[in-house]
Amino acid sequence: MKNLIYCGILILFLSACKEKLDPSSFTNNKWELTSLPGLTLPSTAKATLNFADSLKISGKSFCNSYGGQAAITDNKITVKNVFSTKMFCQGTDAAERAYLHALNQVNSAKITDNKLHLLNGDKTLMVFTKTN
Repeated sequence: MKNLIYCGILILFLSACKEKLDPSSFTNNKWELTSLPGLTLPSTAKATLNFADSLKISGKSFCNSYGGQAAITDNKITVKNVFSTKMFCQGTDAAERAYLHALNQVNSAKITDNKLHLLNGDKTLMVFTKTN
């Protein structure tokens, strides 16, 4: 019984130490994509992610501009209502489709050393570097 109580206290302690997502660490920040696992990024264009007030997002997905809304609830971040312009850019088309697909899969994030890691569970979808 004593061990059960110690295990319960340990679990509570560890869950309290889990990093909380703070909306203020996202707002009014600009990020540049540095890694999209499984894809070589185009050298001719960049992808960016900007968080404005109320966690509205915008940026460039290599060729097209996009926007949408992020939300933080229960220590999870989601991106929804993503829209983009529809220009066709042959050299960046595959990267752009992969980027927007990954953006729609985000359900978690962490910020360490001026790098934003967007995740789906424990899987890293994208890594950005802070530019402002």
